[in-house]
Amino acid sequence: MKKLFFLTMALLPSIVFSQTLTKNFTIKGKVGNINSPAEAFLFYQIGANRVIDSSMVVNGSFSISGFISNPVNAYLIIDHKGVGIQKLDKNPDVITFFLDKSNITLTTARDSVYTAKVTGSVINDENNDLTRQLKSINDEAKKLDDERNTGLKNKQNTTGFQRDIEARGKALQDKQKSILQNFIVTHPNSYLSLLVLNALGKQGKDPAEMESLFNALTPAIKDMETAKMLKKSIDDSKITAIGAIAPDFIQTDVDRNPIRLSSFRGKYVLIDFWASWCGPCRMENPNVVKAYNKYKNKNFTIIGVSLDRPDGKADWVNAIKKDGLEWTQVSDLKYWSNQVAVSYFITAIPANFLLDPNGKIIAKDLRGSDLEDKLAELFGKI
Repeated sequence: MKKLFFLTMALLPSIVFSQTLTKNFTIKGKVGNINSPAEAFLFYQIGANRVIDSSMVVNGSFSISGFISNPVNAYLIIDHKGVGIQKLDKNPDVITFFLDKSNITLTTARDSVYTAKVTGSVINDENNDLTRQLKSINDEAKKLDDERNTGLKNKQNTTGFQRDIEARGKALQDKQKSILQNFIVTHPNSYLSLLVLNALGKQGKDPAEMESLFNALTPAIKDMETAKMLKKSIDDSKITAIGAIAPDFIQTDVDRNPIRLSSFRGKYVLIDFWASWCGPCRMENPNVVKAYNKYKNKNFTIIGVSLDRPDGKADWVNAIKKDGLEWTQVSDLKYWSNQVAVSYFITAIPANFLLDPNGKIIAKDLRGSDLEDKLAELFGKI
């Protein structure tokens, strides 16, 4: 779960150094018996600025102070050989944590900050507690992933095997969401709750539920710039929520013919966002093809919307042929700036929306056997 919450920042020349503002945080470290020329580097971000600060390490000890307006994700690296940040190896000695207005202590008896314990900060205590709650779920998810890979190697790629893996995976996701939702409700004044809520939104949580959880946060948290951005994304997501009328659009097909979504009224339509360069999309295509071939004569069709690049038309057309995508395909070849994708707030693919004959969204992000199951629910099993 830490990967959900910790910001990864590239070590780019655009990094700026801490400003001489009134300092409101201090990090003190004791990492074994590391000594000169070792140096500790702290990285975090304020707005558009990447910030770096540093301290020499003497007998394992170092101290760094600075200023932040709100809690931020941070990481601290120990440069054991004193080579400088531009020459660090690809696997540095690093620890990730939250930086807030407090006196944070990093301590470990070993000569590696990676093993350090973080104390003195409420938000890090909260994150440690949440990580402990999620540990068993993450462990089960890893076992499930190993089982899936083993099954594929042993050619156990049967429908029953896949559905069992999918069902168990969904059950774990439900448990995870329940823990995250409970954390938000029980920690309404925590900045971490805001980050957790943002993560739930990226996982496709229903906008109405997102708004309810957002409203449970305290005014102080909701007044943060991060919260205002999240509120806007929640409001935007209502446009393509289940029950909403799908935004109409016109985009050209492979022969440059304009295709209008509303011209398909009277049919059940799956709007399928994908791209020839998207590995997960190409892996999902056989499931979509199977569902299409089963139900294409049952008042059901698909409009594929490709997020291929400006120079990717040949790749797009070849992928359509190779994957057997016989339905209508459109694209403006503008990559992530595809106008339909932008109007549907697409930030990851594959993604899809199932519309009823009136153009109302009745389901979304149907993966694996979910699409076929939903169509069987609508039309009966074939």
